[in-house]
Amino acid sequence: MIAAARNLVARRQTEEAHDPVMLARRAGIEPDAWQADLLLSDARQKILLCSRQAGKSTVVALLALHQALYKAASQVLLLSPSLRQSQELFRKVKDSYNALAAKTVTAREESSLRMEFGNGARIVALPGKEETIRGFSGVALLIVDEAARVSDELYQAVRPMLAVSGGSIVLLSTPFGKRGFFFHEWTEGGAEWQRVKITAYDSPRISRDWLEQERRSIPDWVFRSEYLCEFVETENSVFLYDDIMRALDGNVQPLFGGLATCSNSITSSG
Repeated sequence: MIAAARNLVARRQTEEAHDPVMLARRAGIEPDAWQADLLLSDARQKILLCSRQAGKSTVVALLALHQALYKAASQVLLLSPSLRQSQELFRKVKDSYNALAAKTVTAREESSLRMEFGNGARIVALPGKEETIRGFSGVALLIVDEAARVSDELYQAVRPMLAVSGGSIVLLSTPFGKRGFFFHEWTEGGAEWQRVKITAYDSPRISRDWLEQERRSIPDWVFRSEYLCEFVETENSVFLYDDIMRALDGNVQPLFGGLATCSNSITSSG
């Protein structure tokens, strides 16, 4: 009887190692269809353009936890624009872990920003400051929360962490105008990105009455950005992004050979 029970547990663990949806359900979370698809996806680069309260933080927290539990010695980084936001995402990871009745891997060290597991894996939450992330390498999974508000410089600094490990990256955010790396990766990043767009109307947890109230209460561009996931211009934009793009012409050659030539000429002239 005991041997049979152990075999059953071992079989479930083996199945769960290949099926993060099972982990989600064991943590008391029934994923939406799009969340289940994301959990099962083997895409190395994922970008989530999601409404507020659509469940994007919950699903990436499950991705982080599954990586740590079933990939020994994995290093998972949670990056957000601020320390508070990183802590909130990390809290979702801890809540999911604590909800598991049986722990396949035990957490041997835990703080408000870090969990280290008995299999050598660890999950670390970091604020969006370049000096705090420079020492990390060999990252198996990099999650960038509120990515539209993370600077381009920081994004460029964290991507090399995946170069040797061949790790995965997940960007998640609501839009924040037609600017920055998040907008670029969504619109021009190429076929290697798995793109998922979930508006407030796609979420079963957000009531239509609430959305109609919000539509009447906040500026139109805010509603379209926060709930409809549209990359819209803010009211204080001097030039519209589309107008700037239409003004560019790749066939026109720089008069003085480009910025670098101009800069060198100025420097040499003293």
